[in-house]
Amino acid sequence: MLKDCVAVVTGASRGIGREIALAFAKAGASLVLASRTEEGLHKTRVEIEGLGSAGFVVPTDITKPGDVKNLTERTLEHFGRVDVLVNNSGIGGPSAPLWEIDLPDWEETFAVNVTGTYLCCQAFLPSMIERKSGSVIIISSMSGKRPLWGRTPYAASKMALIGLARTLAVEVGPHGIRVNLISPGAVEGERIEWVISKQAKGRGISTDQARRELVSGAPLERFVPPGDVASAAVFLASDQAGSITGMDLNVSAGLVMY
Repeated sequence: MLKDCVAVVTGASRGIGREIALAFAKAGASLVLASRTEEGLHKTRVEIEGLGSAGFVVPTDITKPGDVKNLTERTLEHFGRVDVLVNNSGIGGPSAPLWEIDLPDWEETFAVNVTGTYLCCQAFLPSMIERKSGSVIIISSMSGKRPLWGRTPYAASKMALIGLARTLAVEVGPHGIRVNLISPGAVEGERIEWVISKQAKGRGISTDQARRELVSGAPLERFVPPGDVASAAVFLASDQAGSITGMDLNVSAGLVMY
């Protein structure tokens, strides 16, 4: 499905980013792996190479323009082009009522989740525009559209990505480039367990109650396996989604349908 495709995945050292990188490799893509955690990137690279695909590691802090410039230059030197950019890097940010959140923590959340995405798109789009081809995928969250106690910085940053994706789709569409966004629900893994813990402590409820509330109302009545988010990313990157752009695709077990 992605044979001969070159894809850059940020935040590829663990979690959803790692799953996306592996899914792309299984679909035939060559991968550029970026993250601040170099050790995790090399572990992902080994797994990718075990699947028969090429993996290229570039440790990157996406909040630093110099790092992003280095990522872009090394990618183009190594592979000669980029077909897909997956903006997955993100942090959970603080978990507390808004009036208790310090400004540096608020700003860091936006620096990684929003500004980092902007910097990566800004750096990679010129080569895509030159080739008149490309796909940009942004990983957002249902939290941008569905309230969750104590999560204002995270929710606001993820909602900002929806506006970024839709506007960017209009700007680059004439150049043959598609831009889409995925809004995962409560995804199985370390981060959702952290969210559950913070919800329980901050609201004075049990972790079991916090966990139940996160799937309450979802027709499938479960968390989302990270592989399901990865499969959605593969589809959006492929020619099968050739007429899809500006889309906000919910992968939330049905918890969010808007």
